[in-house]
Amino acid sequence: MPILLYPLKTSPSASYIGESLYHPERKRIYFYFILQPKVYSLSVEKILGDWKKKSFKPIYWFEGEEEYYIDKLINYAEHSILTEAEKAFNLTVFYGKDADWTAVINACRRYPMMSEKQVVLLKEGQQMRDIDKLEPYVQNPLPSTIFVVSYKEKKVDGRSRLARTLKEKGEMLSTKKMYDSQLPEWTSELVRSKGFTITQKALMLLIDHIGNDLCRIDNELEKIAINLSNRKNITEDDIEEFVGVSKEYNVFELQDALCRKDIPKAIRIVQYFESNPKAAPIQLILPSLYSFFSKAYMILGQSSKDEKTIAANIGLNSSFQVREPMVAAKNYQASGVENALLLLHEYNLRSIGVNTVATEDASLLKEMIIKMVI
Repeated sequence: MPILLYPLKTSPSASYIGESLYHPERKRIYFYFILQPKVYSLSVEKILGDWKKKSFKPIYWFEGEEEYYIDKLINYAEHSILTEAEKAFNLTVFYGKDADWTAVINACRRYPMMSEKQVVLLKEGQQMRDIDKLEPYVQNPLPSTIFVVSYKEKKVDGRSRLARTLKEKGEMLSTKKMYDSQLPEWTSELVRSKGFTITQKALMLLIDHIGNDLCRIDNELEKIAINLSNRKNITEDDIEEFVGVSKEYNVFELQDALCRKDIPKAIRIVQYFESNPKAAPIQLILPSLYSFFSKAYMILGQSSKDEKTIAANIGLNSSFQVREPMVAAKNYQASGVENALLLLHEYNLRSIGVNTVATEDASLLKEMIIKMVI
């Protein structure tokens, strides 16, 4: 995917996501803007909707980096397309690592027994040897077979004959990992779909802790829902109790402390991280802070003071996401924000041993915070 570099005041339209990038030779910060990937839930819902109406195509190929949507479709195909009675004779499941292409094709060419359709699943298709040899079947599939393939972590080679045939004869879904800026809206919608609401702080705590692991977000929400009894609103107390995130000592609160230049609070949080290394490793903290100050840097180039307008202009989906970066932009000004970004770049390198002797992560963070705030 091409990356476009822009100085701050010539950033492109709001349909792009922006982050900052340090150019070591020019010794200045640029932004890179990447066109946001599709959110694939609509395509997934369309496929599921067709299946629920008993409208099937003979070939389905689900590929790419985002396992959540692939697993959702594969799970439905395995458990819900056929009735329990039909599954006994008409459901065949292969796993790519152990599957032989001839056995897969032979299974697909069988006719269903006491059912209009049979389902053949190939899971983890990316691990199958000679998968290209499935192409003759894809070219001429049996209408009574629903052949569903999961091909995770990558895509089929677009130059291959199999890829061309799949595009012509099959239903394909290609997925990419979701950007962090899309997570609040996606997670909020997932919460609503389960019949719950969630506070903004609880939402950010959950996302900051888990990141863009959609499967885990879904699983954690299911766990919370089970424990809420009759309540319908998820709070930060629920995230702390059921997910295991401290509502006082987390990356979100560290951002708040730095945003307001509250050194004592920031140091207390780092000391908590030092005592609880799994709570927030430095490899999680530094990218989160870099993203936070990148937003503050982009805000400095905005003429509007309206939260919703600014959020839209820098590719965010909620005004809540820009409130603290706006405070940081005001408290640090352009030179301070740029210094913070440069320090984050420097200490990220030092955290992996570049240009430094071995130093504890907590010591690096404390040193960086003092340099950043004072």
